Amino acid sequence: MSHRELDIEHLRPYCPYYAAAMDMIGRRWAATVLRALLGGATRFSDIAAAVPDMTHKLLSQRLKDLEADGLVERSVEPDTPVRIEYRLTEKGAALGRVLLDLNRWALEWVELPAES
Repeated sequence: MSHRELDIEHLRPYCPYYAAAMDMIGRRWAATVLRALLGGATRFSDIAAAVPDMTHKLLSQRLKDLEADGLVERSVEPDTPVRIEYRLTEKGAALGRVLLDLNRWALEWVELPAES
């Protein structure tokens, strides 16, 4: 994988690499699932507990999407019962700083609706 440099001096309005990256992490709940994995959750139930408002069906789909994107790897241990774990790949872990920076930005700038 070649690494490309970001030329701030000549920043164009559209970058296909940026658009593709946002397609990956911009899907509903995708970044939140990645953040849960970054925090150490590895089993489906751990991830589901870390993202309580997400349905299990959508979590399953998001994990498949992130695996297809090369951000998450799934491992199956043939124990009884079968143990399935999810981990960030090197590519997924490289998003860690971005996700934490986004979290810091959200804490400073995002207003949550008042609870009823």
